[in-house]
Amino acid sequence: MNTSVASLAPRRGRPRKFTEPSRAITLALPENVIAALDAIDHDLSRAVVCVTQPELAKGPRRAAQLTTFGRRAVITVSPSRALEERTGVVLVPMTDGRALISFDESMTLERLELMLRDALDDDRLSKQDCETFKGIADLLKHARLLENVEAIQRHIIVLESIKPIRRRPTLAG
Repeated sequence: MNTSVASLAPRRGRPRKFTEPSRAITLALPENVIAALDAIDHDLSRAVVCVTQPELAKGPRRAAQLTTFGRRAVITVSPSRALEERTGVVLVPMTDGRALISFDESMTLERLELMLRDALDDDRLSKQDCETFKGIADLLKHARLLENVEAIQRHIIVLESIKPIRRRPTLAG
């Protein structure tokens, strides 16, 4: 079973902050560094994770993975033109180089999962796209099979440029 999806399931004790294994550490930091981290997030461990994201982005990552905050998570993916073209989803870029999956009301999670599985049968799909398609489909399947995790469609706000802004010529006077 995908441990990332299973980690969303309610459990006893303190809620997890991160989907990856983590441990408590004691750290002495200068006051100005603590203040700077606190400005990013009042939870210093989340602030440290946020600050290290650009460095972590340089390393290998799964093609599709969960990004969590408390009990909620979203699927983030490596950008893929094939994913947009074959499923009709729109990828929304994030600052770490990954993307959120968005789609309109006509798409359901079940239909998306089926489209992804069907596309995996196509030999023309690149290896990286296969990993992305399989990763998303597996995350959706595991979420569907768990009794204590619910996949819910939500709307996000996407601002999209329609056409370039033309500058009006000015009259020199």
